[in-house]
Parts: sequence; C-alpha cells; structure tokens
Amino acid sequence: MHRHGPCSSLSSEKATTSPDHDEILRLDQARVKSIHWKLSKKLTARDRLSQSQSTVLQARSGITLGSGSYIVTVGIGTPKHDLSLLFDTGSDLTWTQCQPCGKNGTSCYPQEEPIFNSSSSSSYSNVPCSSPLCDSLPSQGVYRNCSGSSCFYVAGYVDGSSTSGFLAKEKFTLTNTDVFDKLNFGCGVNNQGFKGIAGLLGLGPGTLSFPSQTAMTYNNIFSYCLPSSKEYTGHLTFGSGGISNSVKYTQSFTLLVNSGGSFYSLDIVGISVANKDLNIPLGVFSNATAIIDSGTTITRLPPVAYAALRTAFKEKMSNYKTTLGPPPFDTCYDFTGLRTMSIPKISFSFDGGTVVDLDSKGVMYMYGMSKGCLGFAGNTYNNNVAVFGSLQQKTLEVVYDVPSGRLGFAPNGCR
Repeated sequence: MHRHGPCSSLSSEKATTSPDHDEILRLDQARVKSIHWKLSKKLTARDRLSQSQSTVLQARSGITLGSGSYIVTVGIGTPKHDLSLLFDTGSDLTWTQCQPCGKNGTSCYPQEEPIFNSSSSSSYSNVPCSSPLCDSLPSQGVYRNCSGSSCFYVAGYVDGSSTSGFLAKEKFTLTNTDVFDKLNFGCGVNNQGFKGIAGLLGLGPGTLSFPSQTAMTYNNIFSYCLPSSKEYTGHLTFGSGGISNSVKYTQSFTLLVNSGGSFYSLDIVGISVANKDLNIPLGVFSNATAIIDSGTTITRLPPVAYAALRTAFKEKMSNYKTTLGPPPFDTCYDFTGLRTMSIPKISFSFDGGTVVDLDSKGVMYMYGMSKGCLGFAGNTYNNNVAVFGSLQQKTLEVVYDVPSGRLGFAPNGCR
C-alpha cells in the first residue's frame, strides 16, 4: 500500500503543496522495505480467471495533490461524490476518508475534495462483523475488529501511515454507463500519513481488489499508461477493449497472495544498455522474486544486477558532469547549460523472449532545474524482492491480463 506524506491533523485547507524530492524518495524506500517484509512470508499463487467491455479513466500525476504516484477520479455513493483516488497494484483494499473523521479522537489528513459523508448516501451499508468477508480480512493483510455489529478494518504500514474504519458496501460510478452496486470498500474514519488524495483504488490480485470485484464485467483485465509529467495525462482502462496491437506479452506471471499483501510477479531475465546485454549471471534474477508495482517510484534490482547496470551507464555518460544526488541515488549528473543530452537506451528482457525498451523519461530521475540521476537503486541483499517501479513504466502501455496469466507492454501508450 502507498503512503504520500507526513501525518496531518484535519485541516480546512485543500492540499495542493507538491512534495519535495527527498520526501518522495524517502517514502519510496519505506514502501520497498514494506514490500520486502510482506513478501518474506510464504507465497501462494491464486487461480486465474477469464475476457470483455472496456472503461477508460483519465490518469494523472498526483504531484499537484502532494503525491508521487498516479490518480484517477471515481464517483462513490448515491448521489455520487467524485473523489481522487491513487491507484495501486500493490494494494487490494479500496478506501476513502469518511466523515466524521477528525472527531472523537480520530484523525483526518487534508484532501482536495470534500470528505465523503456516508450518512448522505442512500446506497451505503456497513458489512456485518459476523460476515465471512470480515473474517477473511487478516488473510488479505488487513486487520479486523468489531465496532458494535459492524466490521472494522485496520491497515497500517511500516512508515507509520494507516487507515482504519468501517468495511462497507457502496455504489461506484466510473462513467455514466459503468456503475457498480455494493462493492466492498473501506470507509476510513481514522487516517494518517497521506496527503491530498481522498483514498486509494486497490488494483492488486486479492479478492478485495477492484478488478476482482468487477471481474464479471471486465474479466480481471486492466491496463494503464503513466504520463511522463504533470503536464500530460495517461489512462487507467478496465477491460480488454482498446489494447494496442503492438503489446508484447511475458510468458506468464504469478499472482502472489499472502497475509502480508498481494502482488503481481514477473520474471526478469536480463538488462541491456545501448543494445548491449549486461553480463549478469543467470542465478541473480532467478534467486530473487520480482514484482511490478505502480506505487513504487524507483526500480530496485539485486545488487549484482544494479552494479552492472550502473557501470555500463556511467561508461555511456562519461562526457557529462557528475554531481551528488539525493538518496538512494549514487549516479547523478548536472546538465546545467546543455540544451540537449543523449541518454543511453535501457531495455529489460522478461521470460518468453519479451524485450521492453524503456522510454527515455523512464531512465533518469530528474530533480531541480537541470540535474538527474540514473533512476534505479540496488537492494541490500541479492534475495530481496526486485521491484519494477513506476518511473520505468512511464509512457508504456502496461496490460494485466489475469485470465491468461501474462503481463503486456507496448511503447507510446501516452505522453
């Protein structure tokens, strides 16, 4: 699950301050530590589903709301209340802040839109504490409790952010013709460590996730394109319609589900720089699970793989002035005074012979006016989980074809 900022008490001000780069990277590292902890538990593979119609939502950078991730607008309730939700492939539970958070010892953080008021929605209902769904929460990485006869959830994260509230059923409106009744979600009345967004749209492989709950319509197929900057928009698409014919699919992926959370794994088999394969021993990637995650910004690699990537990249960038950058980066450059720069192409090879060329904007992490770092980092240990992050996914169309058990990539999905 994602965290987007410092703990904040309830404020009447809208959250519009962009986070600084140090804060984005600190939270990114905390997320990776959380992923490593969650996936240190025993993993199991979920069964695969099956095909559908499509719904396209506009995806935009969360920078303007103080988040380093990506958001969509979803209508919740009757009448519908349009809310900005961060979409996250590393989380199952969809939740939003709910009134009366901020009262009676509870906490809210500042968000852009008015906080959702469940008492004003005619389609809202709490999930009973005695229900099998409530009993199943711990197996999906969410704590459960009872508040009277209602199911109360608690989701906490290693960086100190958290959400807790009532597990409920509500109407979700994606478009005027795409409306879903009685979807399970969290109505959070005590929320800390986030900023700007109203909540989160869970896209993970668990049964609580939005794709799983809408599988009868979209058959658990979705895709997205993450825009290169806040000036552009991308998309989050549910269903199989409109998927590019140029998509190249991996041979397979595994749905990883355990009590710590759920993720989509993929098999990295190689990396190249400027069309030259790096000399990385085969066992380096086979000894470390790898996942794809829309909520982690910087790709994390096994230390041996990262060292090879860094060496090859430095060789190709030897004409540029080096500089110190923010953690966790160790390969940074100062491009002050330069009108153009030549960034070597980096490609990832996945199982089945699929090769994905990263967009140039997915290679460098730019900060300040004219500085940038190689946008990767090495894990501490070779068996730590590798993470294919959102920076490297920029402008790619990324397809999650769960029924066929495969991931797809295509270039130029958005700007």
